[in-house]
Amino acid sequence: MDKTLLVLAAGMGSRYGGLKQIDPVGPSGEAIIDYSIYDAIRAGFTKIVFIIRHDIEAAFKESIGKRFAGRVQVDYVFQELNILPAGFTVPPGRTKPWGTAHAILMAADKVKEPFAAINADDFYGAHSYRMLATHLDSGTPDYAMVGFILRNTLSEFGTVARGICQLGPGNYLQGVTELTKIEKDGDRAKYISEKGEVQALSVEETVSMNIWGFTPGLFGQLRELMVEFLEKSGREEKSEFYIPTAVNTLVSRGQAKVKVLQTPDRWFGVTYREDKPRVVESVQKLVKAGEYPANLWQS
Repeated sequence: MDKTLLVLAAGMGSRYGGLKQIDPVGPSGEAIIDYSIYDAIRAGFTKIVFIIRHDIEAAFKESIGKRFAGRVQVDYVFQELNILPAGFTVPPGRTKPWGTAHAILMAADKVKEPFAAINADDFYGAHSYRMLATHLDSGTPDYAMVGFILRNTLSEFGTVARGICQLGPGNYLQGVTELTKIEKDGDRAKYISEKGEVQALSVEETVSMNIWGFTPGLFGQLRELMVEFLEKSGREEKSEFYIPTAVNTLVSRGQAKVKVLQTPDRWFGVTYREDKPRVVESVQKLVKAGEYPANLWQS
């Protein structure tokens, strides 16, 4: 079955040299995004659609997009502030993007098949893509989310934001609670609220790292939810419409079921500059274990 990988990359800037999204972490200079595309291709995804901005189009295609030309079908869509439902305009002073749910909605005209959506700068592991591919190939109308164990997603160097998942029977998602300041606390973790309140976490919680599986039916749902969001928060300068928020709403209204595909794999990402050596070391271990070749794209 044809499957698309939708890569949320509109947050990337035009000066790539110092940005984490293309910082080399592999033995032959591969960036995290290289491993994501490699894993998706070998899991059976047949098309890659990058969501970017017009102002980085030329630089993105030159620095990233051309790596995959000839290996898989590649397409692009653009997330811009002024692409909004009829009747809505960008408020004065607004420069912040509208969020990940708005970004996914931009791909409605390009994606007609089941698809996965990922962040451009997160290393999810080959197992995640295989699980999503199997789910999408099954033909089920249910959506999917790859759930990571919290302890496998923390940084040694500061707080992280994670979506703590509430699971129901059959491992179906009941809700995602976004916690923005989670940090390690000995063998466990803790969350510090905006009011300074501390909540202990076991580190065994299932968390969302924004790797999802959807059918094209999501786009119509997002259009409706985008209108609701804009009616409520569209005049604000910094409000954003996030995909976990949209999924929460759909689940709570009984308009979607989301199967949580739990993975024991570690998530890698460069939240802080100090994280990079650990990511490089982790990738090297996977290469030595035979999970990846030393040069991903060597012909």
